[in-house]
Amino acid sequence: MKTKFLMLFALALTWVGTAQKNEIKAAEKAMKAGNAAEAKSTIEAAMSLIDNADNKYQAHAYSILGNANLQLKDFDGAVKNFNKVVEIEEASGKAKYTADAQQKLTQMTGDLINAAVEDNNEKRYKEGAEKLYMAYQLSPKDTVYLYYAASSAVNGGPENYDQAIEFYEELKDLNYDGSGVKYTAVNVATGETETMDKTQRDLYVKAGTHKDPKEEKTPSARGEIVKNIALIYQEQGKNDMALAAYDDAIASNPDDVNLVLNKANLYYSMGDKEKFKELMAAASDMAPDNPDLMYNIGVISMEQGNLEEARNAFLRTLEIDPSYVNAQLNLSTTYVNEGNSLIDEMNTLGTSRADTQRYDELKQKKDDLFNEGAKILEEAMKTNPDNPGLLSQLKNIYGALGDNENFMRIKKLMGE
Repeated sequence: MKTKFLMLFALALTWVGTAQKNEIKAAEKAMKAGNAAEAKSTIEAAMSLIDNADNKYQAHAYSILGNANLQLKDFDGAVKNFNKVVEIEEASGKAKYTADAQQKLTQMTGDLINAAVEDNNEKRYKEGAEKLYMAYQLSPKDTVYLYYAASSAVNGGPENYDQAIEFYEELKDLNYDGSGVKYTAVNVATGETETMDKTQRDLYVKAGTHKDPKEEKTPSARGEIVKNIALIYQEQGKNDMALAAYDDAIASNPDDVNLVLNKANLYYSMGDKEKFKELMAAASDMAPDNPDLMYNIGVISMEQGNLEEARNAFLRTLEIDPSYVNAQLNLSTTYVNEGNSLIDEMNTLGTSRADTQRYDELKQKKDDLFNEGAKILEEAMKTNPDNPGLLSQLKNIYGALGDNENFMRIKKLMGE
């Protein structure tokens, strides 16, 4: 009985081995015929047999499966199966399929980048971010792929913010800088400026196909990374984490006044107006002659309903740069907004003598505010007569005032 059992067992092993060979041959045949999906399903159907086989069958099967995944653009599956090939052959000491697997893993980095670009162009930001992260995992020295993955995740909106935070935190832990030099030259045939590596650029210029070679330093991305971490936490309502991230960002970028402004705005949203004012004053002291800073202070103050402070900031902006059109527009808007705030009370008044008198007072005050807003824009038009923003806002003010003559004048200037 013992002899018979051993014979049957040996026969069973022979049958299993034959089945493995047959399935692998069928999968190879499908791959050669260009049918990756059939090859994949054939191997997967026989996987229980293959996983119990010796190493040479396993490595061969996973190699076929990895190549099928690659053709089907299942990059995650391809990475797992090619890595499985390497793992199996390292354990066995035989490396028949390892070289091909490693070559395919290297090649896949480029395929992943191209697929991620396509995903982002089609607004599939989450999928693009995952492919970029996978490219980074395949080539950890190329940390720029991780940076691009974080940017792609942010573009995907709030539902992808947790993923973006994960990537940004990893970049921060890696102390990612991102600065470098961009090499450009003008294509003689097209007239377009093209970016390339230095060696290629120099060869093209020497060959005469390109001209005007230039080098431009790209700034460090560290400040952007820590700032985006803070902004995402703020957007998610995780205020304590956002404040800690702002502290981290400011420590890394002490001269970035916009970080101070963002932190001030967060304190305001939390109801801490004293801290808000303290940080706004600190920002003003950091760059008192920076028109963009003063303008941003004005915008934040206006958003918070502090119209007087907003006006002072916009006026200061125009002192520094009299041609700052957006400051002129927003200065005008502060008066329009104040005028609009009176309309609610006007609409609640009745027809009594006292109510009528109050209505007339409010209407006059509103019209005076609107006229002040129009006056600012008329002055601005002396140096920017064709600015569509100025013309549009001025037309709306005159329309609200019932000033038909000026309304039609502005419409004519707008070509309407």
